[in-house]
Amino acid sequence: MDTPVRVAVVVPCYNEATTIAKVVTDFRAALPDATVHVFDNASTDLTAATAEAAGARVTRVPMKGKGNVVRAMFREVDADILLMVDGDDTYPAAHARELLAPVIAGSADMVVGTRLEQHHDGAFRRFHGFGNRLVRGVITRLFGYGISDALSGYRAFNRRFVRSMPVLSQGFEIETEMTVFALANGMTVREIPVPYGARPVGSHSKLHTFRDGYRVLRTIAFLYKDYRPLRFFGWLALLCLLGGMAAGSIVIGEFATTGKVTHPSTAVLAAALVLSALLSVATGLILDTVNRRSQELMRLLADQVVHAIRK
Repeated sequence: MDTPVRVAVVVPCYNEATTIAKVVTDFRAALPDATVHVFDNASTDLTAATAEAAGARVTRVPMKGKGNVVRAMFREVDADILLMVDGDDTYPAAHARELLAPVIAGSADMVVGTRLEQHHDGAFRRFHGFGNRLVRGVITRLFGYGISDALSGYRAFNRRFVRSMPVLSQGFEIETEMTVFALANGMTVREIPVPYGARPVGSHSKLHTFRDGYRVLRTIAFLYKDYRPLRFFGWLALLCLLGGMAAGSIVIGEFATTGKVTHPSTAVLAAALVLSALLSVATGLILDTVNRRSQELMRLLADQVVHAIRK
């Protein structure tokens, strides 16, 4: 007899007293066998009490930031599949089973509910659509994988993903980190379009367009360094080498013409840039080797997790 799959709905929240009761009620109705966990991120309103009254299990996370909440969710909830959804009532519970199906079938490690195909006219604030497309383009360019919506907060994960992801982000850049982690580590990602609604009256977005946008792009840069160190430091080495050759050509041209070097500082700069290029290549090679070994260990750990689940 097959063991039933344990599903947990995890809801990160910060000051969502206006909407959290409906979110909990809708997902309890859509997934009656699942447990709904609300992770209250130091709210100053009645989010926690409202969620408990609606039937959710509430965990308080004192450190502010969505990344800190996701870290707590991944470490504290024991389930075979996690379905993450924001507590602002913008994602439809009616599509929950559609997101869960590929993970339950074993055909995906993470399923993302993409918002850009179907969304309410007021769902995205000014520049948010552009920001999402920019992030998507940068990820595709750097990592070579296309994805429709890198910032969606509606996702389903299997145990392998949850137990292997370290969660380094602290704020709203967590969705970007999850996307890059899955793609860079060869995990299977599926995307399913879902309707994305506008926030109800009285509910306010916590996202700061330019500040959080900068953090997301910075996170992508750091993740590129971490997951593709040879390429990252290779490009840096190429820039240093080109700069060194440009500075060196000035010195060499002057010496060939006059037999003198009247700009020793330029010669020192050229030598320093070339040495920096060599150092960057060496750094990239070392970190690439370390990265490969860490990926091997992570995959071995993930295989052990899968084996333990099947037993």
